[in-house]
Amino acid sequence: MRFVPGPQQPDRRRSARSAKAENQSGIQGRAVVERGGVAAGLIMEYSRGEEIMGNSTQKRKVPKNVQFEDVWAMFQETDQMMKDTARLQKETDQMIKDTDRQMKETDRRLDKMMAETDKKIGKLGNRFGELVEHLVMPNMVEKFRALGYAFTKAGPGIEFYDSKGKPLAEVDLWLENGEFALAVEVKSCLHIQDIKDHVRRMETLCRYAEERNDKRKFLAAAAGAIVRQNVREYAVKNGFYVIEQSGDTVKIEVPEGFRPRIWQVSS
Repeated sequence: MRFVPGPQQPDRRRSARSAKAENQSGIQGRAVVERGGVAAGLIMEYSRGEEIMGNSTQKRKVPKNVQFEDVWAMFQETDQMMKDTARLQKETDQMIKDTDRQMKETDRRLDKMMAETDKKIGKLGNRFGELVEHLVMPNMVEKFRALGYAFTKAGPGIEFYDSKGKPLAEVDLWLENGEFALAVEVKSCLHIQDIKDHVRRMETLCRYAEERNDKRKFLAAAAGAIVRQNVREYAVKNGFYVIEQSGDTVKIEVPEGFRPRIWQVSS
């Protein structure tokens, strides 16, 4: 007859200790939630390595060294971060308001400056008219007569239009006769770009003459109260007569070997 051992009886003391540990773990987890001020619906329990959030359960190992103080410190740190974020947002909003106010003030100052600039330009335009009328115009016919041109007509501010009334070009000073026509560009301070612009203007006038079968020879000149040496040389190179201020009048110096450029409709 053999002895058959019966089922092993559970260790009641060990089971009691396990139940007590699980109960304490659950109580501690709920205490963290209550002290952290987490909204209703979020329940955390640490038991048998499970973390339960809402209705979903994610099984993972909970570090054995996690203490209540650590979790509580994380809540405090998150709360401080939220306060800092709110403070930064408030400061950003104030910066945006300040920037908007500064932009409005800048716009107001720019409008004022533009108005003053327009006023100065208007005065400059009047003085430019005086420059043409009182400095360039007088004795201009006589000065070019000395160069071999017998102009019979001269006038400031001549405008040219096509057959449909569209503006084509405006010439500061215009001298003409039956053989030649001279277009003078007048500036208080002459620049190279002014010469380039006048070359294009002369080409426009040449097309204008071609449409009207005007066979005259078109000449170009540039006048300025201030004419720098490099600008003078560039103008001469392009076949321009250069008219410069000299005291209360103007002078036209023709370099040796100078040949004026002629714009003319092809025969």
